[in-house]
Amino acid sequence: MTPHPMHGPSRFKLGIFATNADGGLTLTKVPERWSASWPEIVRAAQIADRAGIDFFLPIARWKGFGGEMNNRLHSFETFTFAAALAGVTERIGLFSTVHVPMVHPVFAAKAWATVDHASNGRAGLNVVAGWNPDEFNLFGVNKVDAPYDQASEWIDIITRLYAETAPFDYDGKYYSLKGAETLPKPLRGTRPPVLNAAFSPPGRDFAAKHADFLFTTFKTIEAGKGTIDDVAKRSAVTGRDVGVFTTNHVVCRPSRAEAEEYYEHYAVTMADNEAVDQHTSKQSANANNFDPETYKQHRKWFAGGGGTFPLIGTPADIAEQMVEISRAGFAGTALCFVNYANELPYFCEGVLPILQKAGLRG
Repeated sequence: MTPHPMHGPSRFKLGIFATNADGGLTLTKVPERWSASWPEIVRAAQIADRAGIDFFLPIARWKGFGGEMNNRLHSFETFTFAAALAGVTERIGLFSTVHVPMVHPVFAAKAWATVDHASNGRAGLNVVAGWNPDEFNLFGVNKVDAPYDQASEWIDIITRLYAETAPFDYDGKYYSLKGAETLPKPLRGTRPPVLNAAFSPPGRDFAAKHADFLFTTFKTIEAGKGTIDDVAKRSAVTGRDVGVFTTNHVVCRPSRAEAEEYYEHYAVTMADNEAVDQHTSKQSANANNFDPETYKQHRKWFAGGGGTFPLIGTPADIAEQMVEISRAGFAGTALCFVNYANELPYFCEGVLPILQKAGLRG
Protein backbone atom coordinates (compact mmCIF):
# COMPACT_ATOMS: atom_id res chain seq x y z
CA MET A 1 0.00 0.00 0.00
CA THR A 2 1.02 3.60 -0.46
CA PRO A 3 1.95 5.51 2.72
CA HIS A 4 -0.81 7.14 4.71
CA PRO A 5 -1.27 10.76 3.53
CA MET A 6 0.01 11.98 6.92
CA HIS A 7 3.29 10.23 6.12
CA GLY A 8 3.53 11.49 2.54
CA PRO A 9 6.43 13.38 0.96
CA SER A 10 5.46 16.97 1.83
CA ARG A 11 7.60 18.40 4.63
CA PHE A 12 4.84 20.77 5.76
CA LYS A 13 1.44 19.07 5.82
CA LEU A 14 -1.76 20.95 5.02
CA GLY A 15 -5.27 20.08 6.12
CA ILE A 16 -8.77 21.50 5.82
CA PHE A 17 -10.52 21.95 9.17
CA ALA A 18 -14.16 22.05 10.32
CA THR A 19 -16.08 21.77 7.04
CA ASN A 20 -18.62 19.44 8.70
CA ALA A 21 -20.19 22.28 10.75
CA ASP A 22 -22.05 25.36 9.59
CA GLY A 23 -19.85 28.43 9.80
CA GLY A 24 -16.75 26.25 10.02
CA LEU A 25 -14.70 27.90 12.75
CA THR A 26 -16.13 31.36 12.10
CA LEU A 27 -18.78 33.16 14.15
CA THR A 28 -20.06 35.53 11.49
CA LYS A 29 -23.34 36.59 9.90
CA VAL A 30 -22.16 37.24 6.34
CA PRO A 31 -24.52 35.61 3.83
CA GLU A 32 -21.71 33.66 2.18
CA ARG A 33 -20.76 31.95 5.46
CA TRP A 34 -20.24 28.21 5.21
CA SER A 35 -23.57 26.37 5.20
CA ALA A 36 -22.06 22.88 5.54
CA SER A 37 -24.51 21.47 3.01
CA TRP A 38 -23.45 18.03 1.83
CA PRO A 39 -22.96 18.99 -1.84
CA GLU A 40 -20.73 21.90 -0.83
CA ILE A 41 -18.71 19.69 1.52
CA VAL A 42 -18.13 17.19 -1.29
CA ARG A 43 -17.10 20.03 -3.58
CA ALA A 44 -14.56 21.33 -1.03
CA ALA A 45 -13.21 17.84 -0.33
CA GLN A 46 -12.68 17.13 -4.01
CA ILE A 47 -10.95 20.47 -4.58
CA ALA A 48 -8.57 19.69 -1.71
CA ASP A 49 -8.07 16.11 -2.89
CA ARG A 50 -7.17 17.14 -6.43
CA ALA A 51 -4.81 19.84 -5.16
CA GLY A 52 -2.84 17.36 -3.04
CA ILE A 53 -3.94 18.67 0.37
CA ASP A 54 -2.95 16.04 2.92
CA PHE A 55 -5.94 15.68 5.24
CA PHE A 56 -9.56 16.62 5.93
CA LEU A 57 -10.31 17.14 9.63
CA PRO A 58 -13.81 17.66 11.08
CA ILE A 59 -14.75 19.05 14.48
CA ALA A 60 -16.98 17.14 16.92
CA ARG A 61 -19.82 19.46 17.88
CA TRP A 62 -23.21 18.63 19.42
CA LYS A 63 -24.52 22.05 20.48
CA GLY A 64 -24.43 25.48 18.86
CA PHE A 65 -23.10 28.72 20.33
CA GLY A 66 -26.33 30.70 20.26
CA GLY A 67 -26.44 34.19 18.87
CA GLU A 68 -28.23 34.98 15.64
CA MET A 69 -26.77 32.09 13.66
CA ASN A 70 -26.35 29.43 16.39
CA ASN A 71 -23.15 28.38 14.64
CA ARG A 72 -22.16 24.70 14.66
CA LEU A 73 -25.47 23.25 15.81
CA HIS A 74 -25.76 21.96 12.23
CA SER A 75 -22.88 19.49 12.03
CA PHE A 76 -22.28 16.02 10.63
CA GLU A 77 -21.16 13.13 12.85
CA THR A 78 -17.53 12.51 12.05
CA PHE A 79 -17.17 8.73 11.50
CA THR A 80 -20.09 8.79 9.06
CA PHE A 81 -18.69 11.98 7.55
CA ALA A 82 -15.29 10.40 6.83
CA ALA A 83 -16.75 7.15 5.50
CA ALA A 84 -19.03 9.03 3.11
CA LEU A 85 -16.17 11.19 1.84
CA ALA A 86 -14.10 8.07 1.21
CA GLY A 87 -16.30 7.28 -1.76
CA VAL A 88 -15.87 10.66 -3.45
CA THR A 89 -12.13 11.27 -2.87
CA GLU A 90 -9.00 9.36 -3.82
CA ARG A 91 -5.89 10.48 -1.93
CA ILE A 92 -6.64 12.79 0.97
CA GLY A 93 -6.45 11.58 4.59
CA LEU A 94 -9.89 11.42 6.23
CA PHE A 95 -10.03 12.02 9.97
CA SER A 96 -12.82 11.54 12.47
CA THR A 97 -12.96 13.58 15.68
CA VAL A 98 -14.23 11.90 18.84
CA HIS A 99 -15.17 13.19 22.27
CA VAL A 100 -13.96 10.38 24.50
CA PRO A 101 -16.76 10.58 27.14
CA MET A 102 -19.50 10.39 24.50
CA VAL A 103 -18.24 7.43 22.41
CA HIS A 104 -17.41 3.94 23.73
CA PRO A 105 -13.99 2.65 22.62
CA VAL A 106 -15.33 -0.67 21.29
CA PHE A 107 -17.73 1.20 19.02
CA ALA A 108 -15.01 3.66 18.02
CA ALA A 109 -12.65 0.81 17.07
CA LYS A 110 -15.26 -0.73 14.78
CA ALA A 111 -16.24 2.61 13.23
CA TRP A 112 -12.63 3.70 12.70
CA ALA A 113 -11.72 0.42 10.98
CA THR A 114 -14.79 0.80 8.79
CA VAL A 115 -13.55 4.21 7.61
CA ASP A 116 -10.08 2.77 7.02
CA HIS A 117 -11.44 0.05 4.74
CA ALA A 118 -13.86 2.38 2.96
CA SER A 119 -11.02 4.81 2.23
CA ASN A 120 -8.38 2.18 1.33
CA GLY A 121 -6.20 3.05 4.32
CA ARG A 122 -6.70 6.82 4.57
CA ALA A 123 -8.42 6.97 7.99
CA GLY A 124 -7.22 8.86 11.04
CA LEU A 125 -8.59 9.81 14.45
CA ASN A 126 -8.57 13.07 16.39
CA VAL A 127 -9.00 12.23 20.09
CA VAL A 128 -10.60 14.99 22.16
CA ALA A 129 -11.31 14.90 25.90
CA GLY A 130 -14.18 17.43 25.61
CA TRP A 131 -14.81 20.68 27.47
CA ASN A 132 -18.33 22.01 26.78
CA PRO A 133 -20.68 21.38 29.76
CA ASP A 134 -23.76 21.73 27.54
CA GLU A 135 -22.56 18.81 25.43
CA PHE A 136 -21.83 16.66 28.47
CA ASN A 137 -25.33 17.41 29.72
CA LEU A 138 -26.80 16.50 26.33
CA PHE A 139 -25.34 13.00 26.67
CA GLY A 140 -26.10 12.71 30.38
CA VAL A 141 -22.45 12.12 31.25
CA ASN A 142 -20.28 13.83 33.84
CA LYS A 143 -16.99 15.50 33.06
CA VAL A 144 -14.32 13.58 34.96
CA ASP A 145 -11.62 15.21 37.07
CA ALA A 146 -8.80 13.68 35.03
CA PRO A 147 -10.11 13.51 31.45
CA TYR A 148 -6.81 12.44 29.96
CA ASP A 149 -6.65 9.46 32.32
CA GLN A 150 -9.94 8.33 30.80
CA ALA A 151 -8.63 9.10 27.31
CA SER A 152 -5.55 6.95 28.03
CA GLU A 153 -7.71 3.96 28.90
CA TRP A 154 -9.88 4.65 25.85
CA ILE A 155 -7.02 4.63 23.34
CA ASP A 156 -5.32 1.69 25.12
CA ILE A 157 -8.45 -0.38 24.56
CA ILE A 158 -8.62 0.49 20.87
CA THR A 159 -4.92 -0.23 20.40
CA ARG A 160 -5.33 -3.65 22.00
CA LEU A 161 -8.46 -4.40 19.98
CA TYR A 162 -6.44 -3.84 16.82
CA ALA A 163 -3.31 -5.66 18.02
CA GLU A 164 -4.70 -8.77 19.73
CA THR A 165 -6.14 -11.78 17.96
CA ALA A 166 -8.00 -13.31 20.91
CA PRO A 167 -10.75 -11.81 23.11
CA PHE A 168 -9.49 -10.09 26.26
CA ASP A 169 -10.90 -8.65 29.46
CA TYR A 170 -10.14 -5.10 30.57
CA ASP A 171 -10.55 -3.83 34.13
CA GLY A 172 -9.77 -0.11 34.40
CA LYS A 173 -11.01 2.86 36.34
CA TYR A 174 -13.28 4.03 33.52
CA TYR A 175 -13.93 0.89 31.47
CA SER A 176 -14.63 -2.72 32.41
CA LEU A 177 -14.86 -5.07 29.42
CA LYS A 178 -15.40 -8.80 29.04
CA GLY A 179 -14.32 -10.68 25.93
CA ALA A 180 -13.35 -7.57 24.00
CA GLU A 181 -12.55 -8.14 20.32
CA THR A 182 -13.15 -6.60 16.91
CA LEU A 183 -12.90 -7.32 13.21
CA PRO A 184 -11.95 -6.08 10.73
CA LYS A 185 -8.58 -4.73 11.76
CA PRO A 186 -7.20 -1.62 10.01
CA LEU A 187 -5.83 -2.31 6.54
CA ARG A 188 -2.18 -1.80 7.44
CA GLY A 189 -2.52 -4.07 10.47
CA THR A 190 -1.64 -1.28 12.89
CA ARG A 191 -3.52 1.64 14.36
CA PRO A 192 -4.00 4.52 11.87
CA PRO A 193 -2.62 7.97 12.78
CA VAL A 194 -3.89 9.65 15.96
CA LEU A 195 -4.17 13.40 16.48
CA ASN A 196 -4.80 15.11 19.78
CA ALA A 197 -5.68 18.76 20.30
CA ALA A 198 -4.15 19.41 23.71
CA PHE A 199 -2.96 22.56 25.47
CA SER A 200 -2.63 21.67 29.16
CA PRO A 201 0.32 19.71 30.61
CA PRO A 202 -1.84 16.56 31.12
CA GLY A 203 -3.00 16.86 27.52
CA ARG A 204 0.55 17.15 26.25
CA ASP A 205 1.55 14.13 28.35
CA PHE A 206 -1.29 12.19 26.75
CA ALA A 207 -0.10 13.19 23.28
CA ALA A 208 3.49 12.22 24.11
CA LYS A 209 2.33 8.74 25.13
CA HIS A 210 -0.46 8.02 22.68
CA ALA A 211 -0.72 10.44 19.74
CA ASP A 212 1.27 10.76 16.54
CA PHE A 213 0.49 14.45 16.12
CA LEU A 214 -0.50 17.21 18.53
CA PHE A 215 -2.53 20.25 17.49
CA THR A 216 -2.03 23.53 19.29
CA THR A 217 -2.48 27.29 18.82
CA PHE A 218 -0.19 30.27 19.35
CA LYS A 219 -0.39 34.06 19.67
CA THR A 220 2.84 34.58 17.72
CA ILE A 221 4.85 32.20 15.58
CA GLU A 222 7.86 32.78 17.83
CA ALA A 223 5.84 31.83 20.91
CA GLY A 224 4.87 28.58 19.23
CA LYS A 225 8.46 27.38 19.50
CA GLY A 226 8.02 26.99 23.26
CA THR A 227 5.21 24.50 22.73
CA ILE A 228 7.27 22.52 20.25
CA ASP A 229 10.20 22.34 22.68
CA ASP A 230 7.89 21.26 25.51
CA VAL A 231 6.29 18.51 23.44
CA ALA A 232 9.72 17.32 22.30
CA LYS A 233 10.86 16.96 25.92
CA ARG A 234 7.73 15.03 26.88
CA SER A 235 8.05 12.82 23.80
CA ALA A 236 11.69 12.07 24.59
CA VAL A 237 10.60 10.60 27.92
CA THR A 238 8.24 8.17 26.15
CA GLY A 239 10.67 7.42 23.33
CA ARG A 240 8.25 8.67 20.69
CA ASP A 241 8.36 11.38 18.02
CA VAL A 242 5.19 13.50 18.09
CA GLY A 243 4.74 16.03 15.30
CA VAL A 244 3.28 19.39 16.34
CA PHE A 245 0.64 21.00 14.11
CA THR A 246 -1.23 24.26 14.40
CA THR A 247 -4.46 25.68 12.96
CA ASN A 248 -5.07 28.92 11.06
CA HIS A 249 -7.92 30.87 9.53
CA VAL A 250 -7.22 32.22 6.08
CA VAL A 251 -8.28 35.17 3.94
CA CYS A 252 -6.36 34.95 0.65
CA ARG A 253 -6.98 37.72 -1.90
CA PRO A 254 -5.12 39.35 -4.84
CA SER A 255 -4.10 42.31 -2.66
CA ARG A 256 -3.35 42.61 1.03
CA ALA A 257 -5.71 45.57 1.36
CA GLU A 258 -8.57 43.52 -0.08
CA ALA A 259 -7.84 40.64 2.29
CA GLU A 260 -7.67 42.88 5.34
CA GLU A 261 -10.84 44.71 4.35
CA TYR A 262 -12.76 41.45 4.04
CA TYR A 263 -11.35 40.16 7.33
CA GLU A 264 -12.57 43.30 9.09
CA HIS A 265 -15.96 42.95 7.40
CA TYR A 266 -16.76 39.36 8.33
CA ALA A 267 -14.94 39.13 11.69
CA VAL A 268 -15.82 42.57 13.14
CA THR A 269 -18.62 44.36 11.30
CA MET A 270 -20.61 41.17 10.69
CA ALA A 271 -19.45 39.16 13.71
CA ASP A 272 -22.15 37.23 15.59
CA ASN A 273 -21.20 38.97 18.81
CA GLU A 274 -23.58 37.11 21.10
CA ALA A 275 -22.15 33.82 19.86
CA VAL A 276 -18.58 35.11 20.31
CA ASP A 277 -19.39 36.07 23.91
CA GLN A 278 -20.91 32.68 24.64
CA HIS A 279 -18.10 30.76 22.97
CA THR A 280 -15.26 32.61 24.67
CA SER A 281 -16.87 32.69 28.13
CA LYS A 282 -17.62 28.97 28.11
CA GLN A 283 -14.27 28.01 26.71
CA SER A 284 -12.32 30.18 29.15
CA ALA A 285 -14.28 28.68 32.06
CA ASN A 286 -14.08 25.03 31.01
CA ALA A 287 -11.06 24.52 28.76
CA ASN A 288 -7.34 25.25 28.64
CA ASN A 289 -7.23 25.97 24.91
CA PHE A 290 -6.02 29.57 25.25
CA ASP A 291 -4.43 31.74 27.91
CA PRO A 292 -6.69 34.46 29.42
CA GLU A 293 -4.95 37.28 27.54
CA THR A 294 -5.80 35.72 24.18
CA TYR A 295 -9.52 35.94 24.97
CA LYS A 296 -9.15 39.62 25.91
CA GLN A 297 -6.87 40.80 23.14
CA HIS A 298 -7.95 38.77 20.14
CA ARG A 299 -11.74 38.79 19.99
CA LYS A 300 -11.47 39.19 16.21
CA TRP A 301 -9.65 35.87 16.01
CA PHE A 302 -12.56 34.06 17.69
CA ALA A 303 -15.12 35.53 15.29
CA GLY A 304 -12.72 34.98 12.40
CA GLY A 305 -11.63 31.43 13.11
CA GLY A 306 -12.15 29.98 16.58
CA GLY A 307 -9.21 31.82 18.14
CA THR A 308 -6.67 30.41 15.69
CA PHE A 309 -3.82 32.52 14.29
CA PRO A 310 -4.89 34.47 11.17
CA LEU A 311 -3.18 34.26 7.78
CA ILE A 312 -4.38 37.33 5.91
CA GLY A 313 -3.07 38.68 2.61
CA THR A 314 -1.94 37.71 -0.88
CA PRO A 315 -0.83 34.19 -1.80
CA ALA A 316 2.76 35.35 -1.35
CA ASP A 317 1.99 36.82 2.09
CA ILE A 318 0.34 33.62 3.28
CA ALA A 319 3.04 31.36 1.87
CA GLU A 320 5.70 33.49 3.59
CA GLN A 321 3.96 33.06 6.95
CA MET A 322 3.65 29.32 6.40
CA VAL A 323 7.37 29.13 5.71
CA GLU A 324 7.94 30.91 9.05
CA ILE A 325 5.61 28.46 10.81
CA SER A 326 7.54 25.56 9.31
CA ARG A 327 10.90 27.08 10.32
CA ALA A 328 9.59 27.40 13.87
CA GLY A 329 9.29 23.62 13.89
CA PHE A 330 5.64 22.98 13.12
CA ALA A 331 4.95 19.90 10.99
CA GLY A 332 1.85 21.37 9.38
CA THR A 333 -1.39 23.25 9.81
CA ALA A 334 -5.14 22.78 9.42
CA LEU A 335 -6.92 25.64 7.67
CA CYS A 336 -10.38 27.16 7.80
CA PHE A 337 -12.09 29.68 5.52
CA VAL A 338 -15.35 31.64 5.52
CA ASN A 339 -16.49 29.59 2.52
CA TYR A 340 -14.26 26.62 1.75
CA ALA A 341 -15.63 25.72 -1.67
CA ASN A 342 -15.42 29.30 -2.97
CA GLU A 343 -12.03 30.18 -1.49
CA LEU A 344 -10.02 26.97 -1.79
CA PRO A 345 -9.40 27.17 -5.55
CA TYR A 346 -7.65 30.55 -5.36
CA PHE A 347 -5.68 29.47 -2.26
CA CYS A 348 -4.52 26.24 -3.92
CA GLU A 349 -3.62 27.91 -7.22
CA GLY A 350 -1.77 30.76 -5.56
CA VAL A 351 -0.18 29.43 -2.38
CA LEU A 352 0.71 25.80 -3.11
CA PRO A 353 3.18 26.51 -5.96
CA ILE A 354 5.06 28.97 -3.75
CA LEU A 355 5.27 26.41 -0.95
CA GLN A 356 6.50 23.84 -3.45
CA LYS A 357 9.28 26.15 -4.63
CA ALA A 358 10.21 26.70 -0.98
CA GLY A 359 10.65 22.95 -0.55
CA LEU A 360 7.70 22.48 1.84
CA ARG A 361 5.40 20.59 -0.51
CA GLY A 362 6.21 17.43 -2.44
